[in-house]
Amino acid sequence: MHETVEINDGILKTIGLELMFCTPQKCNNCDGISMVELAKKLKIKPEIVKKKLKILFDAGIIRSIGINPKLWKFDDYYFQRMDTEDPYYKLLSDFSDVDFDQYFQY
Repeated sequence: MHETVEINDGILKTIGLELMFCTPQKCNNCDGISMVELAKKLKIKPEIVKKKLKILFDAGIIRSIGINPKLWKFDDYYFQRMDTEDPYYKLLSDFSDVDFDQYFQY
């Protein structure tokens, strides 16, 4: 269990959900999204995005591909196998305050 996660971390949730619903059509690269691209899209400072990506990476929820630029991708396989009591799982599974229109714009 991860004791250091803040269950009410809105920025972490926003980044996690953006990666969860990120499709190859929404990114410049089909392998994932870069930290800079994600920061611009969400209008969050890159240094904050970098810290939150590290948290999600350490939790095993996302994976990185490449080196320069490093691309980030949600790990559906690992997420589906997480303990439902894991605080990260709970954070990214709580859709009560999520506007799905932002992820499904056609």
